[in-house]
Amino acid sequence: MIPMGAGSEPDINGERLLRRLRDLSAFGRTAEGGITRPGFSEAGRQADAFLIGQARRANLHAEIDAAGNVLFGRAAIDRTRPTLLIGSHLDTVVNGGWLDGAYGVVSALEVVQVLAERHIDLGCDVAAIAFANEEGALFPQAFWGSMVAAGMLSSLPEQPADHDGDPLAPALALAGGDLEALPTAVWPSPSVRGYLELHIEQGPILAAGPERIGIVDAITGRAVLAVDFTGEAAHAGTTPLAARADALLGAAHLITATRELAEQGLCHVASVGHVQVEPNSANTLAGHARLLVDLRDADAARLTKAEDAVRDQAGSIAARCRLGVRCRRLVRSEPTAMDAEMRRHITGSAAAHGLAARILSSGAGHDAQIMAGITPSGMIFVPSIGGVSHVPQEDTSPADLIAGARVLLGATLRAAGRR
Repeated sequence: MIPMGAGSEPDINGERLLRRLRDLSAFGRTAEGGITRPGFSEAGRQADAFLIGQARRANLHAEIDAAGNVLFGRAAIDRTRPTLLIGSHLDTVVNGGWLDGAYGVVSALEVVQVLAERHIDLGCDVAAIAFANEEGALFPQAFWGSMVAAGMLSSLPEQPADHDGDPLAPALALAGGDLEALPTAVWPSPSVRGYLELHIEQGPILAAGPERIGIVDAITGRAVLAVDFTGEAAHAGTTPLAARADALLGAAHLITATRELAEQGLCHVASVGHVQVEPNSANTLAGHARLLVDLRDADAARLTKAEDAVRDQAGSIAARCRLGVRCRRLVRSEPTAMDAEMRRHITGSAAAHGLAARILSSGAGHDAQIMAGITPSGMIFVPSIGGVSHVPQEDTSPADLIAGARVLLGATLRAAGRR
């Protein structure tokens, strides 16, 4: 093994990184040019298999844990040894982009491969990880993989299911996981040296400025509430207005009220992007409507008040529209500061590569905020062209993708305590 500092400076293979990213984008490709690769979907399993094959051809170890997380290392993963984790997620939203999450996983695999090829001894293990179901696009338990890794099992439903009520267990088994063995996928906090995540910014700040690297100081908190309005399906042409119990009307009122929460300053942003309607017929009043309310704020107390406001609004709307209502929380991730020492490692790495960097916050949630509960965590951003993400147009220049991976490698070396 070559101790760090001996020989020439290690570097990533940019051509290999970009090729793997392009090849990975074939799994879940849509007619619109985006990617639909929900957690625990067939496309997700294909993506896992592709990267596992890439790792094994590079003489690296690859495995899937009980939570469905994919891990890569020089040897079999040993949760009792000091380990620095680096990674992100492979799942996407519906018709999303090719880089969100995937870029961080492919770059982490590249870092592990470079360390193995150079026989660099860091004094601790380094493992790349692709966390399962970060987005929650099909199964609404977002941050599933990182929550299991962080030991947050009590915060997960005992019988998780998708939006249609179909259980997670069979899909998890197909992905190589095991719902009954989740404790085996937990990382004991003392063994995790730290966590680093490389990601596209998904916003416009870096794209509008001279800096190529973002050093994340904090990640916003997020709450997702599922609101079910229950009315009575009836003929749209023969049912008098005063006699209607239209569940979709209740949903429409709540969508407007949700937007007003943010406009009134009760939280930073508030959105509804998912609605299910039954029977979903043009000439039938809706008997049931479910919508998902997404709330975000950097202050935990404000986020809680926004949740309470949604529940109050839903109750008032239900009473006014003659509906039943049920409101339950699906996801809650707390606003989280990134570790100061990890930020210094990222800053030092960027400077060593001559890359201008700036501090900025993340308005999107990431696995890093979950892992921060058990270990010092840090995040690196690279620019998103046009500031867009979660859409087919999501993109980042090849030069910035390579630069970000180089900063990740340098930060990994520093975080392992060898530079």
